[in-house]
Amino acid sequence: METRQSVCLSILPDMEPDELFREIAAIGYHAVEIWERDDNFPDLCETASRHGLQMVSMIGHASLYGGLNKRENHDRIEAELRASIDCAVTYGLRGLICFSGARVEGMSDDEAVANTAAGLARVAPYAEEKDVNLNLELLNSIVDHPGYQCDHTAWGLEAIAHVDSPRVKLLYDIYHMQIMEGNIIHNLTTNIDVIGHIHTAGNPGRNDLDDNQELNYRGICRAVSAAGYHGFIGHEFQPKNDVIAALRQAFEICHA
Repeated sequence: METRQSVCLSILPDMEPDELFREIAAIGYHAVEIWERDDNFPDLCETASRHGLQMVSMIGHASLYGGLNKRENHDRIEAELRASIDCAVTYGLRGLICFSGARVEGMSDDEAVANTAAGLARVAPYAEEKDVNLNLELLNSIVDHPGYQCDHTAWGLEAIAHVDSPRVKLLYDIYHMQIMEGNIIHNLTTNIDVIGHIHTAGNPGRNDLDDNQELNYRGICRAVSAAGYHGFIGHEFQPKNDVIAALRQAFEICHA
């Protein structure tokens, strides 16, 4: 099975989209993704389509720290996710990134899981109706996002299990989970049916997928493909030098 790969635009240095999309399409990429949409989003989607690329993922609600684990955020997040789902349908996106939020002093993990699940459950029927995934992102709380609560695979799995919706899944970020727990291939392949999207980056440093970092991306992507993963593997790293050369190297390493 061919591994379908995308490029996260938001983490790259500024480049003229037409040139960037032409280059990555020539490499063999299928798609691009962003973090937050702005007024240029429709033009960006049109430019991507012109080069045979699909826009596949974006953040669905604000914010990473003010997330689903606080019930007082649920009305706002539901409205934001519904609007994002409508946008996803219009432009053909497959998934929206969702966030647990930061740990709350005095709130147990069980309560935070229940709150996060309750927030997702409010929107899950609409996501099912529109065929758009709500992907709860796993992030590290040691290096990049101190205090973030959904920082282990088990926590994320428990939250989405409470929702029990085919459209509520995990965004498994390999870089972040290498920092928090390792055991990447086992955790990916064991839970492949509930993983809606995958992100990559080299660790340490969140840079190129080269020989100067500790993750064996050839083996990881081979295992993911063999496990039957049908989603996208999105490269979300900061190239150390030439952007196109780094993206070409990442594509070749992960291509199965």
